[in-house]
Amino acid sequence: MELLLASAVGLMTACGVYLILRRRTFPVILGLSLVTYAVNVFLFATGRLAVGAPPVLNKYAEVAYTDPLPQALVLTAIVISFGMTAVVVMIALGAFLSSRSDNINMVEAADGAGDDA
Repeated sequence: MELLLASAVGLMTACGVYLILRRRTFPVILGLSLVTYAVNVFLFATGRLAVGAPPVLNKYAEVAYTDPLPQALVLTAIVISFGMTAVVVMIALGAFLSSRSDNINMVEAADGAGDDA
């Protein structure tokens, strides 16, 4: 189970980084979302992978229990990532409406950057 979870986190992170490096805004937004999901799954897995275990230690759970702190962190991260995605989508939409293109053009900023002569 741990190998499957680690592979899923690695695959989501790799796909997210690949999409972040694209030249269009929509794949960048999807890449940020994938990296966020990978971090959420990683945080969730830090609370132990115990199936059917209660979230707190009590007299019925003497052998295994699940740590509730990572679950609370993941819930908070989901809300923050949803708000961040909404803001980034609005910024990308504003950039698209002003320039009629969703390409991320870095050439214009680098044209005169290193010319000292």
